[in-house]
Amino acid sequence: MNEKQKNDFKEQIRKEIESLSETITGLAENTGPVEPDVAIGRLSRLDTMLNQGINEASIAKGRERLRKLEATLSRVDDDEEFGFCSECGDPIPLARLLAIPECITCVECAE
Repeated sequence: MNEKQKNDFKEQIRKEIESLSETITGLAENTGPVEPDVAIGRLSRLDTMLNQGINEASIAKGRERLRKLEATLSRVDDDEEFGFCSECGDPIPLARLLAIPECITCVECAE
């Protein structure tokens, strides 16, 4: 990966981090406890609780991906092994890195 590709790659990761942070914040704002005294029907309350559970799972997944993206961003410059498969040592194709920036294995080893 040449220097221009690295800079473009880091910029893409920064944009993904920003977008993901906004998504997590939005989900967190909409995931409050279901108040028992709110005048909604029983099914509406169950639906709200189900949506709350889905949002909480999405937040957890988002935070995990955010952590991985931030780690990837720091590895781009600091780790001379960045861009190489952690299993076999072959270069990870640039297209794969652009699609899944936090990946650490090539397609063959990931399967």
